[in-house]
Amino acid sequence: MNNLLETPIEYLKGVGPARGELLRKELGIHKYGNLINLFPNRYIDRTRYYRINELMNSSSEVQVVGKVINIKTVGDKRTRMVATFTDGTGEMELVWFQGQKWIRENLKLNTPYVIFGKCTSFNGVFNMAHPEMELLAEHEQSLRSAMQPIYPSTEKLTQRGITNKVVNKIMQQLFLETQALFTETLPGYLIKDLNLIPKNAALFNVHFPKSQELLARAQFRLKFEELFFIQLQLITKNLIRKHKIKGHPFDKVGDYFTNFYQNHLPFELTGAQKRVLKEIRNDMGQPAQMNRLLQGDVGSGKTIVALMSMLLALDNGFQACLMAPTEILANQHFIGLSELAKPLNINIKILTGSTKTSERKIIHEALESGELHIIIGTHALLEDKVQFKNLGLAIIDEQHRFGVEQRSKLWRKNDIPPHVLVMTATPIPRTLAMSLYGDLDISVIDELPPGRKPIQTVHCYDSNRLKVWKFLKDEIAKGRQIYIVYPLIQESEKMDYKDLMDGYESISRDFPLPEYSVSIVHGKMKPSEKDSEMTRFAAGKTNLMVATTVIEVGVNVPNASVMVIESAERFGLSQLHQLRGRVGRGADQSYCIMMTSHKLSSDSKTRLETMVRTNDGFEIAEVDLKLRGPGDIMGTQQSGVLNLQIADLVRDRDILMLAREHAVQLLKDDAPMEKPEHAALRHAFIEMSKKKNIWNYIS
Repeated sequence: MNNLLETPIEYLKGVGPARGELLRKELGIHKYGNLINLFPNRYIDRTRYYRINELMNSSSEVQVVGKVINIKTVGDKRTRMVATFTDGTGEMELVWFQGQKWIRENLKLNTPYVIFGKCTSFNGVFNMAHPEMELLAEHEQSLRSAMQPIYPSTEKLTQRGITNKVVNKIMQQLFLETQALFTETLPGYLIKDLNLIPKNAALFNVHFPKSQELLARAQFRLKFEELFFIQLQLITKNLIRKHKIKGHPFDKVGDYFTNFYQNHLPFELTGAQKRVLKEIRNDMGQPAQMNRLLQGDVGSGKTIVALMSMLLALDNGFQACLMAPTEILANQHFIGLSELAKPLNINIKILTGSTKTSERKIIHEALESGELHIIIGTHALLEDKVQFKNLGLAIIDEQHRFGVEQRSKLWRKNDIPPHVLVMTATPIPRTLAMSLYGDLDISVIDELPPGRKPIQTVHCYDSNRLKVWKFLKDEIAKGRQIYIVYPLIQESEKMDYKDLMDGYESISRDFPLPEYSVSIVHGKMKPSEKDSEMTRFAAGKTNLMVATTVIEVGVNVPNASVMVIESAERFGLSQLHQLRGRVGRGADQSYCIMMTSHKLSSDSKTRLETMVRTNDGFEIAEVDLKLRGPGDIMGTQQSGVLNLQIADLVRDRDILMLAREHAVQLLKDDAPMEKPEHAALRHAFIEMSKKKNIWNYIS
């Protein structure tokens, strides 16, 4: 059977070389197997007949049975033809802008018709433009699938005559040729436990559903299968790594760790920090490489967990490194960690693109001799010149900004790879984390350090600006500092720069010297200029910092208590949340003020309402996932993992949880999948591991 699915698509009756080429280019359909897995985007339900008094203003198509009782032409310049249609429960209008002559000649009055199309309501009357019409007598004779699938398409396909009707037709041909003989891939007991319909029935009913119920069961079966195989792959990868990739067992908890914990902790650790440290210590104690993702909201105290994990490496005679995506962030980690580790007499250095050549040489030598314990840096750490004596722990911050390739470069610097801790302040919804990082173990810091007051967030319109400015002056009078952030959108950099400069000038007028002093930071400045402005602000020499999103990650100024976000509707949710996390780092009550115009899209309203309602990064990430979809959230380099064909991470999270649970259970009982009942599964799994796209092999 599988061989037939390998047949090139142009050999299918009704396709041929020209159409085959188009399908290949536009939809990536090369063979029979790809076409089977071109799943419909939606279905038009023609199982139901509506009455006119049940119609609602919705975007879905409806069908109604009734009669046309009169017909007239309306309007002077742009004439339209309007017919009155009734079914005994009410009346509606049918409207045509084109083809009027033909319709007038062929339309039969007072004869039962089935009409089909989209309904809109205007002044309380429903109307349908250019309806599909069929005499009731003919409609009852014709044979068609009651649920009509609508397939993904492109402009080019439609232009070249490959309409939805054509795709439907070649799909029927495919099922005739293959006789729907698809091999079952899931073990029998799983099909029975979950009451899944067989593979054959699922594929048939997803393309030619006879009813809503059969369609729902077919979709559930195929979604479960897709997510189940992805989870099998991720969990297997994790298991293999734990068995195969050796790690250094850190079995000692020595002076560095104990001394810091007992005598130099700046504050009591939260329950969440303690739990996470325990998970990390447990992992690093094993002779297998740790690969853990540490998620924690802005300000939840990941830095101290990172330092204490590094101290464990030092106690066991190893070096540690921390890699950050930007110089600002690397500098901040360097300052923060050096401050915390001051009493411990540890050698910590920083290596970035702007480190002088003379310093570099000293750092390189100290790393190789082992006298340098901890190195913090940017991509500069990946250079071949950077060699360690014995790297035991690599911490990577905001990892979605580094590709997989870059991370593995760090590993290759050692015979035995270091333990890896990946940190992120971008909360990732559980469903997404399970699919993207299903091969990593996940730790979450889900409580803020004591004494931190939740940030108060408000949404103000531009018309309230005077009130907002008065509030800022009151806060400055209390000795607080303010951020005012402008959006930066690459395409319109000139315009954004103008907005920022206009804003800066008007703020300088409203907050004049000598009483106030305003800093500015933007992308066009030299790094040294940026740093000196940041430093002045951090030292309290300026009251307001006007900036583009450069400050999204980075600066830690406990005295800054207000974040004003200009044109907040132009920011994404996670960006708004990251910006808000720049304040609220001291003991004072902090505020985030989102300024917008009155014109807002419904998505923008949802984003702003979410920000006002909650400070919980995970809840915000869930809303963001619903608004943007998984590919966008992780940026392009990660979205390849999620080239899902039928499942959807937002809508199908329950199926994902179920699939993961069963995948874990199966691998616990039979990790090599060697039991006889797992033979088909094992075969499909091996095929899948050879290919990137899981649907190529599942059939």
